Amino acid sequence: MTDLQEVQQLLLRLCSVTGTPGEEALAAAVVRQEWEAIWPDVPIETDGMGNVTAALGNRQAARQVLLDAHLDQIGLVVTGIDDHGFLRIAPCGGVDRRVLPGSSVTVYGQETRRGIVCCLPPHLVEGGADKVSPVDQMYVDLGMDEQEAKALVSLGDRISLQAEPRLLLGSRITAAGLDNRAGVAALLRCAQLLKQKTLRYGVTFLFSSREETGCEGAQTAAYQAAPTEAVMVDVSFASQPGVPTAKSGKLGEGVMIGMAPSLDKDMTKTMKRLAQEQGIPYQMEIMGGKTGTNADVIGVTRTGVKTALLSIPQRYMHTTAEVVDLADVERVAQLLAAYLLEEGGNLDGRL
Repeated sequence: MTDLQEVQQLLLRLCSVTGTPGEEALAAAVVRQEWEAIWPDVPIETDGMGNVTAALGNRQAARQVLLDAHLDQIGLVVTGIDDHGFLRIAPCGGVDRRVLPGSSVTVYGQETRRGIVCCLPPHLVEGGADKVSPVDQMYVDLGMDEQEAKALVSLGDRISLQAEPRLLLGSRITAAGLDNRAGVAALLRCAQLLKQKTLRYGVTFLFSSREETGCEGAQTAAYQAAPTEAVMVDVSFASQPGVPTAKSGKLGEGVMIGMAPSLDKDMTKTMKRLAQEQGIPYQMEIMGGKTGTNADVIGVTRTGVKTALLSIPQRYMHTTAEVVDLADVERVAQLLAAYLLEEGGNLDGRL
């Protein structure tokens, strides 16, 4: 199996399950299974916040590196059931309300049921077809009356956007939840690349919870891990019509290396140099403030943590049709491994 085929199968498995903020258990179970296949002798743990962590190398060394990718994906939560059986909803994370009307969703109640987000024919919408109601004014139709719906669904039950992972032309893939299962896949691939290598310092792999609702999982897990430096892996905007070139990367053209006031400049320079030396395609992502990722909270944990950010270009973020290129996921894994093995590790030529 080639590297890209490995990434492809990994992403298909990761995106086949849901994991909205605070309810990442199904996604966490897949991560645990994948980790145990790679490092069967290295324990992997789940904490009270739903974070999944595993540690390699020497936990007593002065240098401790934290690698993070968040597990959760955007979704919805049930806030009420009206007298006709329609479910009232609210966003759970940064849901794009423009794509919801008419969308197929999965409701996780006492039984798992498929539903449709209600929509009106454009002819009947005041103000025309361009008007989109706030999410908390939308409803989900399960095809049930009030009594049936209340027997199966409770307030607070989660709803995920429904889309089966699909392979596209070339090395591209589409799925709901690629934000940030693509980053999770990159960390797992990095773990595979570290097999048979020696690390003389500590490396903690963190698959964090609740990023989409405030980064709480990464904040608590980073406090526990007490790293001296950290690298976050997330997705960022890929070029498409209407997206400014200065604010996007290109699909299939490599790792997006973040540069921002909140990130460590020396770590960023090292990532850029290693990409050049290892022949790993990369792109620079320049930000003028915070990054909008877990890097923002991990960087200010305890007395401060030096942080870097590697991103995977992605189109159609927070929809059911997110798109990434498998090659970019693999390149992030390669750059992470090169970074970990360069100092205090065992880097034997190109990865």
